[in-house]
Amino acid sequence: MPYVMVQIPDPPAPPSSSPASRPVPTSADVARLAGVSRATVSYVLNNAGAVRISEPTRRRVHEAARELGYVPHAAARSLRAGHSRMVLMPAPPVPAGPLYSQFVHDFQQALSRLDYTVVQYGASGLRGDEAARAWAELRPVAVLVPGPGIGPEGVAVLKRSGARAVVTLGCDRVDGAHALLLDHERVGRAAARHLYDRGRRRVGVVVPRERGLDMFSRPRLAGARAALDGTDATVTELSLAYTEESARALAARCRELGLDAVFAFNDEYAVLVLSALADQGVRVPEDTAVIGADDLLLGRLVRPRLSTVHIRLPAGRDLAELVDRAVRNPGAPPEARELLAATVVGRESS
Repeated sequence: MPYVMVQIPDPPAPPSSSPASRPVPTSADVARLAGVSRATVSYVLNNAGAVRISEPTRRRVHEAARELGYVPHAAARSLRAGHSRMVLMPAPPVPAGPLYSQFVHDFQQALSRLDYTVVQYGASGLRGDEAARAWAELRPVAVLVPGPGIGPEGVAVLKRSGARAVVTLGCDRVDGAHALLLDHERVGRAAARHLYDRGRRRVGVVVPRERGLDMFSRPRLAGARAALDGTDATVTELSLAYTEESARALAARCRELGLDAVFAFNDEYAVLVLSALADQGVRVPEDTAVIGADDLLLGRLVRPRLSTVHIRLPAGRDLAELVDRAVRNPGAPPEARELLAATVVGRESS
C-alpha cells in the first residue's frame, strides 16, 4: 500500500496581547494599582494645586499611570470643567522668522506651566470670519490670532462657541478682543533716525514683494517717512523679492539713484542687500549704509557686522498670564497692551 505523507499544522497561536487589543486603562485602574482613590488620581494628574498631596503619593500615582500607559481624557476633563484647556494659535499668514518662533516657543512653555494645551492651526486659504468658524469647531478656551486675521463678527463666533478669550496680535484693535499692539512704525522711525544722525540724507526703504509682509513693511515705511518728514533727507521706496536676482537689480538702482543708506526691512533682507551691494562694488558703509531689524545672530556673523533695530517682544509668561486672567474672568473688559519696543543697535554697516 502506498504511503502518503501528511503534515499536520501546528495548533493556532493564542490570541495576541498586543497593545491594540488590550482594554484602555482608566483612572480606576491607576487608583487600584497605586492604592489611592480616583479623586487622588485626578488631583495628581491634573496638577490641582488647591489640594495637598504628599510627594510619595504623587510618585505612586505617576508610576502607576506610566506602567498602565494611562493618560487623562481631555474631552472628559473639559466636560467636567465646562470648558477645554486648549489655546489655539492659528499659523501666521507669512512664514515665521526666528524672532516670532522664539516668542511662540516661550508662550507655549508658559501656558503649559499653567496647565493649558497649545495647538497650532495650520489650515491655509482661510481668512477672516470663515477662519474663525473653522477655529470655533475645535472649541478652544482661548485663541491667539496673529495679524489682521479676524473681525468683530469672527470674535463673536468664537465666543459663542465657548472661547473665553480672543487675543489679537497686530497693529489694530478688534472689538471684543484683547489686543497686543505691534507698532511697526516705531521700527521704521528708529531706523531712519539712526541713519539721519549718521549723516545720511538719501535713504532707501525696502518693501518686500513676498505676500503677506506688507502688514509689517508698510508701517515700517510710513515710520521712516514720518521720522524724516520736514528734514533735508529723502525717502525712496525700494521693492525687493527675496532672490539674488532681485537684490542685484536693487543694488544697481541704489547706485543710479545715489542712495547713501538703505533700511532693508529686516536682517534677512539686509544680508541679501549687503551681498548684492558688494557684488556691485558698493562699499558699506562708506558709499551706502545698511540697517536691518530683529537683531538676529545672522547680522553679527556677516562682515561688515549689521546695524539693526532690536525688537523686544513680550515675555511669554506675561502673555500667558493675560490669557489665564481672561479665561478665569471672561466678562472683564478687553485689555490692550502696546508691545514691540524698538532700540537701534549700531554696528559697522552704518
